[in-house]
Amino acid sequence: MNALNELSLSSYANAFDRGLPLEVVRQRAPAVFATSAHESLSEKYSFIPTVDVLKGLMHAGFLPVEARQTRTRRASPLHARHIIRLRPRFQTVTLRDSVAEVVLLNSHDGSSTYWLRLGLMRVVCLNGLLTSRGAFPAYCVSHRGNVVDEVITGALKLSEEFENLAARVEQMERRQMFKDEQIRFAEKAVALRYPDPAQRGMEASQLLTCRRPEDLGEDLWTTLNKTEEWLLRGGLSRRSASGRLTRTRRITSLKEDVRLHSALWALAEEVLAA
Repeated sequence: MNALNELSLSSYANAFDRGLPLEVVRQRAPAVFATSAHESLSEKYSFIPTVDVLKGLMHAGFLPVEARQTRTRRASPLHARHIIRLRPRFQTVTLRDSVAEVVLLNSHDGSSTYWLRLGLMRVVCLNGLLTSRGAFPAYCVSHRGNVVDEVITGALKLSEEFENLAARVEQMERRQMFKDEQIRFAEKAVALRYPDPAQRGMEASQLLTCRRPEDLGEDLWTTLNKTEEWLLRGGLSRRSASGRLTRTRRITSLKEDVRLHSALWALAEEVLAA
């Protein structure tokens, strides 16, 4: 999920059992510990520190396992958009290669309210997927009123969806895809990142390349994860609009990260619905 530090395999693996200590959260996402809103906001804006919400969620049984925030050069890093991935202290569902999570998003510069979404972490590659808002509930909590209680209520309601989320993943695992279907899926994924065809300059089939043995498979779940990893982590050969051979870059914008994850999940839902 750092202003914007990368998560190592070992640090995330340790979080499976204990969760991230608050000091580690502070290092990776200092905006979580902001003590005031951005100076540009009016007095009508009710400042509720994210750390207060986080502590409330921890008291309710949720452990933070990833924290990151938008890298910013001009704006204050203490007010930037940030994201925390949490999971219940006791898991209620078991998936073959993934863990269900609740994802909390917020900012203190007026660019975001508190958002709660359902997420999945694929352990083998640390892909942090987000479900689309059309497929599963999402909760928006404004910066006013009893924010902490409302966020906790939303997180508990989302955790009640874990069984439905697990069932959807199992559907994706069972849905086998012909090669031409996989190519079409990858082409749509490339179009999400590069809406202008002139800017793409790459073969969509590159997104279907296996990085590891666990990526072998022709099912929708495997196709979704391979595509997501290549699309967001970058590293694919691409010819720029000027004709120069280059490589795609990792997505570091938190807003773009959330947009692409949600849109990719929506693509997978379309395949299931077809």
